[in-house]
Amino acid sequence: MTIIFDSIVIGAGQSGLATAYYLKNKGLKYLVLEKSNQTAGSWPLYYDSLKLFSPVQYSSLPGLRFLGDIDLYPTKIEVMSYLNTYAQKFELNISTGKTVTEVLKTKELFLIKTEEGELFKAKTIISATGSFDSPDVPNIMDIETFHGEIIHSSQYLNPEPYVNKRVIVVGAGNSAVQIAYELREKSQVTLATREPIKFIPQRILGKDIHYWFSATGLDYFPFANKLAFNTSVIDRNIFKRAIMNNNPDRRDMFVSINKYGVTWESDEEEKVDTIIFATGYQPNVNYLYPLQGALDEKGIPVHQEGASTSNKGLFYVGLPGQRSFSSATLRGVGKDAKYIVNKVKALL
Repeated sequence: MTIIFDSIVIGAGQSGLATAYYLKNKGLKYLVLEKSNQTAGSWPLYYDSLKLFSPVQYSSLPGLRFLGDIDLYPTKIEVMSYLNTYAQKFELNISTGKTVTEVLKTKELFLIKTEEGELFKAKTIISATGSFDSPDVPNIMDIETFHGEIIHSSQYLNPEPYVNKRVIVVGAGNSAVQIAYELREKSQVTLATREPIKFIPQRILGKDIHYWFSATGLDYFPFANKLAFNTSVIDRNIFKRAIMNNNPDRRDMFVSINKYGVTWESDEEEKVDTIIFATGYQPNVNYLYPLQGALDEKGIPVHQEGASTSNKGLFYVGLPGQRSFSSATLRGVGKDAKYIVNKVKALL
């Protein structure tokens, strides 16, 4: 007999875990489907040196404090450990190794198909798959003619493969700047950006910026969610100082790509070994295409504060700017998960 769940959550990263926590607390019959073999989201795939932008004090999911010095910034390994521990501690109902390929809808139920040939049924669906598997690489003329290496920042792990190479990192956000900064010791690296890089101080008046977000309630001010798409770089005056000293240097975006490299605005042609596009991601929700009106023409979810406007019973947790500019972060996703689960409970 097929089990009909009150809700199925797709994805067991930070968003899915926080959602499962509240579903369990509400006494709902739920299941989390996760394609990988663990419950750490995309963190195992990020570059080795990545740290959270928020300190331990502001980096916990609901119900479990992130242990450690409150002013330290957790490493990739520490975040992975925390997320896996979270799933185990609360004994969340998670099925790993389940890749969702398609979500269909009958009159009353959602049908969830997996790559493994399974079929699940639920009254509601909560999409919490993030965007790491859907990197956004700009369509640049003649990019396919380039004989060097082109990767997205999602494929970058550490500087070792780029020793003594000429590397261009494209992008003006946190990942672009951090990767270029890390590469500068091993490579000849340039940051290529369309506009000058904007910096936000990590600490203001001796307090981390996240303290001020929390103390002022800025997260949930009207229109604060639009800040989620801001490309400013959070900095303790390390990156800004390095770029001002041209180590790494920043240049205006190249105008074209050729067989061996790029052409700059000055018409200078330069040989390049590797181009790394740190140009962000798109939501990883292709499995929702069968649901009419769920996604717009660009594949972006159509929703109001995480609730689908076209498909009753379809919800999201962890989208950038979903309800605040911290919606897609470890420190902010818990509030959105609670809000969405309350919506689910009211619908059932």
